Amino acid sequence: MPGSQRTAARARLLSKPAVDAHGVVQRRYRIGGLGVVSDFELPGAIPGAADAAIDVRIRLGCVPATLPSPDHAGPIWQIAADRLLLELPGIARFLLASGAEIVVDPWSEAQAADVPAFLTGGIIGMLLLQRGRVVLHASAVEMDGRAALICGRSGVGKSTLAAALAARGHPVLADELCVLDVEGDGPPLAHSDGRSLKLWDDAVRALGLEARRGERVRPCLEKHHVDVEAAASPLPVGAVYVLRDARAPHPPGVQRPNPVDAALLLRRSAYRPLLVRHFGQLATYFRAAAGVTRHAGVFHLTRRLDISCLDDAADALEAHWAALRTLA
Repeated sequence: MPGSQRTAARARLLSKPAVDAHGVVQRRYRIGGLGVVSDFELPGAIPGAADAAIDVRIRLGCVPATLPSPDHAGPIWQIAADRLLLELPGIARFLLASGAEIVVDPWSEAQAADVPAFLTGGIIGMLLLQRGRVVLHASAVEMDGRAALICGRSGVGKSTLAAALAARGHPVLADELCVLDVEGDGPPLAHSDGRSLKLWDDAVRALGLEARRGERVRPCLEKHHVDVEAAASPLPVGAVYVLRDARAPHPPGVQRPNPVDAALLLRRSAYRPLLVRHFGQLATYFRAAAGVTRHAGVFHLTRRLDISCLDDAADALEAHWAALRTLA
């Protein structure tokens, strides 16, 4: 990329200072249990304490087009030792180093909101994997002092269901990415992903959250940051619910799979399973699955996709949670 175009792209990222309610520049964040400091604002990310330890630095810089002698490679990514290179055409190149640094080299046509949108989601998720963390493709809410995780593929309604539960008084812990600590014999701990919910406009309207709607996630999307009450972090995992469409032979409701299937469901809910294999972390995820199955439980939450049925899904989850607490 020509130097003048790179400079212009960086200037767009830096043109909007991150300022807190007291007028103090704030680019420190708490994401996945890590202290993060960034050269530029990360809209939707939850600010961290000014004196907190810094685990990850995000900075603007030059990123090479390739890595020398990569160990693994895909169409848009390469891994070489402790470095991961990712190129998103029209957005940026990202270089993740040792799980401690992300260097961002934006494309000339990238909009100011594009790079942070990818950073606070997929890129941070990859960095957490690089650090050896267990990362699930899940949203999560707090219920009775524990974390209820909602897993499922992209677009299946994890964030929308989390927002519906938040409207019922259950603070949100995570949206899309949930980081687990599985050390020791106790229940796994779930960490906040450190950002606001991201909801499509139809979900915002259906849930009556227009007053909480913030900026668009990206200029080209009718998807917005939505501020909801945030849960404390970390929290012990109380249950994991894997979303499933209601179709024969599966009626709506909560069903418990056998232990083997439960462990497989949780492993399949890993964020970027291909990278989990390339980083040699399959055994870690099996151990996490065993811990969650032993201490909390993994369940199917079968519901209709229609947003008009959202209350039914929330009712089913709350009723099942109450039953679990009665049995505890």
